[in-house]
Amino acid sequence: MSNSSLLDRFAALDSAAVSDALDQLGLPSGVGGIRPVWGPAAVVGFAVTVGLEPRVEGPAGAHIATTAVESSDDQSVIVVDNQGRTDVSCWGGILSLGAAQRGVRGVVTDGVCRDVAEARELGFPVFARGAIPATARGRLQQHFTGEPVSVAGLTVEQGDVVVADETGLVVVSRDRAEEVAEIATAIVARERAIADEVRAGTPLSQAMHDARLAGAKESVR
Repeated sequence: MSNSSLLDRFAALDSAAVSDALDQLGLPSGVGGIRPVWGPAAVVGFAVTVGLEPRVEGPAGAHIATTAVESSDDQSVIVVDNQGRTDVSCWGGILSLGAAQRGVRGVVTDGVCRDVAEARELGFPVFARGAIPATARGRLQQHFTGEPVSVAGLTVEQGDVVVADETGLVVVSRDRAEEVAEIATAIVARERAIADEVRAGTPLSQAMHDARLAGAKESVR
């Protein structure tokens, strides 16, 4: 399956369905706490990872995340590991502008951001733990890019499939992505059928039996 086709399959899903599929396979499920900072938003793409650390004395280098933006494309989601810090922004308006110009699909940060209005005006999805005006300049520096990071307890490797929406965040390793997408697609179809029955008047306890939700061939009716 091509990369574009794979992302299209995940774009038709939400974080809950993907999390359920991961559960079925015994893989780490989705997490909460990282949400869109403006309006309803959803993003699906391949991870481009950035790890940050506290600033230390020395020559100034490129601003955080700029090299990751420059290495990204229109299938990328930038994933920033700032260890969940909420006292300093790890993403701002000029980064959103640069990423949007490259066609990047969005950013997911384990931290907080600033310049929310600028991201909203660009239509650029930013997922974070919140927002704060405090700048990263003089406080943070880039430790690495392209290596595994941790976001809200989930390990994210370069190239993993990232799905983020208003419910939460899920991460799917590239080598299991097709399998997870297939299971999640079946889950969505099953739950839509159940919802249709509820709308048609089927008692909730009958339509929504746990065995059926789990995909058992014979549900208890």
